[in-house]
Amino acid sequence: MMTPVLVIHGGAGAISRVSASPQVLQEYETALLAVLEGASRVLAEQGSALDAVTEAVRLLEECPLFNAGRGAVFTSDARHELDAAIMDGRTLACGAVANVSTLRNPILAARAVMEHSPHVLFAGAGAEAFGAQHGLEIVPPDFFSTTARREQLERVRRTGEATIALDHDAPLDEGKKMGTVGAVALDAYGNLAAATSTGGMTNKRPGRVGDTAIIGAGCYANNQTCAVSATGTGEAFMRLVAAYDVSARMQYGGASLDDAARHVVAHSLPAVGGAGGLIAVDAQGNLAMRFNTQGMYRGYVRVGQDAVVKIYR
Repeated sequence: MMTPVLVIHGGAGAISRVSASPQVLQEYETALLAVLEGASRVLAEQGSALDAVTEAVRLLEECPLFNAGRGAVFTSDARHELDAAIMDGRTLACGAVANVSTLRNPILAARAVMEHSPHVLFAGAGAEAFGAQHGLEIVPPDFFSTTARREQLERVRRTGEATIALDHDAPLDEGKKMGTVGAVALDAYGNLAAATSTGGMTNKRPGRVGDTAIIGAGCYANNQTCAVSATGTGEAFMRLVAAYDVSARMQYGGASLDDAARHVVAHSLPAVGGAGGLIAVDAQGNLAMRFNTQGMYRGYVRVGQDAVVKIYR
């Protein structure tokens, strides 16, 4: 039996222009710890890695501090378009949804696609209809809206620059942060899984889909190598198939998890103008949390040990 491991992230980016107060830092750290505590119970009860990452991302989607689910950013037409993906390292089964605006938890929709469909990716109205057909909660589009995100959109519209932080000076500048959430896990039986969810980019053009919903770009898991969830400039991660590249470097090049993750984040991504980071765990329980920005909301827990959360380097 393996010692189960859960790793999460809540986006990567630049430090806020105004240093966050200790109280605000504590708010984010407490939120990350709550997610780790809630989702790691699945692993402590010998549940699956797939169930653990599903629960971790669902909890992150429910927390308005992060850009996924409630608290998602606005598109240029002041709407929300949410993406999510999930992958089972044991079977390589996967599912994803893109541009959904009424499904309360996109990660649950992605899992429904994986488990109840011969397809991998549904988008827009088709994804929402599929989710409703399988009993997922439907909410009005403004369920995802927050005052801080609307102010962020209005600032971008006025200035053309995404430079506004949340109203309580978030530790990472919310205008410049690549806002994705994700989780990777290894369960007691040696199985890996990964899940990723996002609200996209502030002021993005309607219909744009980033790396989150693209299997191999922002989300990948294979029991033979590792599970990966990414956050960053989505177009760069798609060009590199970045999450899969970590796995490929291990499988075909014999690299360790940390070396593979470090190469992708420190060398491959910057070469194509990519900023961001990723979390990963391998089949032996080693973990990596690499990023090329000034910070990344992140944390991990090994069952039976204390959880660890970090924001800056």
